[in-house]
Amino acid sequence: MGELDGKVAIVTGAGRLRGIGRASAVALAKLGADVVVTGTGRDPATFPEDEKAIGWRDIDSVSDQIRAEGRRALPLIVDVINRSDIQRMVDSTIKEFGRIDILINNAAFARSVDRVPIVDLDEDVFQRVMDIKVTGTFLCTKAVIKHMIGQGNGGKIVNISSSAGKRGSANTLAYNGANFAIIGMTQSMARELGPHKINVNAVCPGAVDTHRMDILGRGDAWQRMAETTPIGRNGSDEEVGDFVAYLCTNAASWIHGQAINQNGGTIMEH
Repeated sequence: MGELDGKVAIVTGAGRLRGIGRASAVALAKLGADVVVTGTGRDPATFPEDEKAIGWRDIDSVSDQIRAEGRRALPLIVDVINRSDIQRMVDSTIKEFGRIDILINNAAFARSVDRVPIVDLDEDVFQRVMDIKVTGTFLCTKAVIKHMIGQGNGGKIVNISSSAGKRGSANTLAYNGANFAIIGMTQSMARELGPHKINVNAVCPGAVDTHRMDILGRGDAWQRMAETTPIGRNGSDEEVGDFVAYLCTNAASWIHGQAINQNGGTIMEH
């Protein structure tokens, strides 16, 4: 029997081979949860080489990994800022599994053209970063909590923020703004949903070896990031995914409204 047997989780932004979403979905399955896996329906022509090499099929491959753990999976293409998509996600989950117990808000804008000086930051890019991370988290949470509250037995929400939600940097205005917002939203959700026994927390990873970091390569810049951590290395998606899953267990039920650093010690202040 797993800690999360009988629970149903939704994980957004979970289609990449190397990603916190996939790692969280699989970690939840290992603890016994059935998992709804969402992604954007990426064009396979845009997949990175490691995904192409193994015939990766985005959310369908993640669903296969979940089923390999003996759990049920439901892959869905969802745009987290499209209200109709979100309602279809919720309706499909209820139809397939009958309940929703866990929501992992992981979807985010891919690291790219947003990392520029303010004077060069395109307004549409800024808005896109905020829409996916902030508005997407709001819309998914709003749609899901109606069911969590109605079920009457609590729930778990984990919002994926970042070390960039704790400390600002040059040339990351949109990313900093979005991730600081997630922490504020987490605190507000926790205050409001706590009386319904719905735990809400945020996880704030540092440099993690995922696809979104490929733009940096794995050379000197990557090594310098590792050297800034007291333990001398960057993190893995499995480490973050396992911690996200832990926050969804009964053992973590008194952790509430927190934005928890997971960065090898790069940032220690709350």
